[in-house]
Amino acid sequence: MTDTTKKPLPKRSLLITPEGEQLLQQEHDYLWREERPRVTQQVSDAAKLGDRSENAEYIYGKKRLRQIDSRLRFLRKRLEALTVVDRKPANADKVYFGAWIELEDDAEELYRYRIVGEDEIDLKRGYISVDAPLARGLMGKALEEEVEVMLPKGLETYYVIAIAYDKPAWDTGEPPMHRWADNH
Repeated sequence: MTDTTKKPLPKRSLLITPEGEQLLQQEHDYLWREERPRVTQQVSDAAKLGDRSENAEYIYGKKRLRQIDSRLRFLRKRLEALTVVDRKPANADKVYFGAWIELEDDAEELYRYRIVGEDEIDLKRGYISVDAPLARGLMGKALEEEVEVMLPKGLETYYVIAIAYDKPAWDTGEPPMHRWADNH
């Protein structure tokens, strides 16, 4: 007989940076103030054309409204649940939430990351979730400390060569210059 009980999912953090909160709020405001009224008008105009059962514009518009309303509900609940981390840690010489980190591996390859909430993940910019294995392994580590982290591809060793809590010059919003290893 096999065990069919489901294992509980790991607890996810509900942290977000001020920048991440601002982006979620901007998305909410755009959907509420611009997109929803526009689609509502389109649905209203399509409804005036007659038979709604064969009116593709009406059917699509109603579907789009449901999607917008669903996303708005999600964003409202999410913004209420999240904790904005808007202060630097007392010890800025260690890795905590919101930190920009530069790591080097044994082959002297450079990796740059920022530890953010799950709503802010952007692998092209090196923004990784605080819940990712690499971020969990880095938490509380100090500058010049060696860190061994178990990643999906196996045990990796890194050296913490820089920690910043103010946006560094290398975070330009552009994809990084080095290759990105999978599953970081």
